[in-house]
Amino acid sequence: MALKTIMLMGCTSDAGKSFLTAALCRYYANQGYRVRPFKAQNMSNFAAVTRDGLEMGRAQYLQAIAARALPDVRMNPVLLKPMADTRSAVIVMGRPDAEISALPWFDRKPRLWGVVQEALHSLQQEAEILVIEGAGSPAEINLKKSDIVNMRVAKEAQADVYLVADIDKGGAFAHLLGTWMCLDEDEKKLVKGFILNKFRGDKTLLREAPMWLEEQTGIPVVAIVDMLPHRLPEEDTLHYRAEPKFGMKNIALLCYPFASNLDEFDPLIHQPGLQVVPLREVRNLEVFDALILPGSRNTAESMRWLNSTGWSAQIQNFAAQQKPILGICGGLQLLGRQILDPAHLESGDMAGLGLLDLETTLDPDKTTLQTTVEHEGQPLSGYEIHHGVTRSLGASPWLPQNLGWQQGQVRGAYLHGLFENRHFVQDFLNILNIQAEVLDWQTETEQELTRIAVQVVKDSGWERVLT
Repeated sequence: MALKTIMLMGCTSDAGKSFLTAALCRYYANQGYRVRPFKAQNMSNFAAVTRDGLEMGRAQYLQAIAARALPDVRMNPVLLKPMADTRSAVIVMGRPDAEISALPWFDRKPRLWGVVQEALHSLQQEAEILVIEGAGSPAEINLKKSDIVNMRVAKEAQADVYLVADIDKGGAFAHLLGTWMCLDEDEKKLVKGFILNKFRGDKTLLREAPMWLEEQTGIPVVAIVDMLPHRLPEEDTLHYRAEPKFGMKNIALLCYPFASNLDEFDPLIHQPGLQVVPLREVRNLEVFDALILPGSRNTAESMRWLNSTGWSAQIQNFAAQQKPILGICGGLQLLGRQILDPAHLESGDMAGLGLLDLETTLDPDKTTLQTTVEHEGQPLSGYEIHHGVTRSLGASPWLPQNLGWQQGQVRGAYLHGLFENRHFVQDFLNILNIQAEVLDWQTETEQELTRIAVQVVKDSGWERVLT
């Protein structure tokens, strides 16, 4: 049974809850506790696959690693994957649920709350320390009746709640006070402290503000966490920005609508010897040495965007220059001739870029599994997460088991996580004539988790109320 249950809630989205949760998980794991993370409902197109072939949010997958625990869908029982501005696929305990996905938002709670309760209490029985992450803000009054992720979870778990504000955006004290004022009286009693996250500069400039906030609420500011550069994956948005650098190899990463699992390119982003540049607005690709098309949760809609913005012509011109192009999952499908959608899973049939002689049919039966194959005499590990069934119309096999094809310098693969394989990164660097030592990404991640645990908990002063 859990000795302690802690919950982090934000005044806004992107306040740093996922990052702080990972730090807490590693902090307690380093103290020798049996730690588990939990987030009842996550909305993200960044998904991971567990050993038993189930989907969960990438953030909770990383938090499990931080806790030195096996990733488990109980840690994220409900995952929402946006497919349009007003439509999401609902993943329940690791599997797509078409029936719940079709329900209006406010009709979903009766179907999902029992799932959340069961997963929550199961983890509380298993863990000594349970670290829970909320979603968005508990002050979203319009969503309170349908809440299955914020204060309803806190009350169910009887958690010690910490409210987090992103002070870098400004207005942090108003955010904290306003959020606290929006809570019901029984909810306020669960709040044990405020956290100022992403602080830059001289802390003495805060002066009497933390004390003023405590006088208004009775709640202390328990931690001031510095803005911490790090190499950990982001939860659901690629905040990283860069521009091409003269004298380096520049890789274009095309970020179209509904792009998914962009965190899998972090090993390249941090790899010495090259510059990865995320591209959202159409631009000339002449200065780039390679192009990557990532996965997509709605491939046909992404293709429509490529056509309407002029990106399709730019990609065709890039391919004509015989420069390397790599498509992952949805990116593979985009590179093919045709995407067929007979079951209307996404946005209907769509012609692809035609750079790989492939035809993809979207199938209601989704493939989700961890996979290892042999490639050029080496094991190549990753994970599959796709509805597509692809057949060659002339493209040559590149990876075994119908996981990848190539034509000239254009390659596509269904296997996510390729760049976490050092020898694959080395092959990629060789294609670009880059001489550099390849990072061991698993080691990098472990070192980062331990480093941020110290800086987030000990250096911020938070440790004194957590022990």
